[in-house]
Amino acid sequence: QVQLVESGGGLVQPGGSLRLSCTASGFTFSARSMSWYRQAPGKERELVARISSAGSRTNYADSVKGRFTISRDNAKNTVFLQMNSLKPEDTAVYYCNPGGTNSYGQGTQVTVSS
Repeated sequence: QVQLVESGGGLVQPGGSLRLSCTASGFTFSARSMSWYRQAPGKERELVARISSAGSRTNYADSVKGRFTISRDNAKNTVFLQMNSLKPEDTAVYYCNPGGTNSYGQGTQVTVSS
């Protein structure tokens, strides 16, 4: 079965950076696009970034363009989210998701606060 383990979250001050990782198993990682979603308290889960199976194409939510970068290492079944210039409104639980599935891991908490 699909297993996803997100890590790398934490508490960071505004303007700081974090790098999230998601290690996947149970499916052919290199054959699927991968996405990062986030869910803030009281809000719906929203798409943050997506990367194609080979990593050649990426898409970002307008709210994170120019600040976040999604990447992947198909040899290690891992997708990353580099987050720079973090803002308090980026505070949320972040999840990874393989394209075409409704599978998510346990998530990793990101809190941006001074």
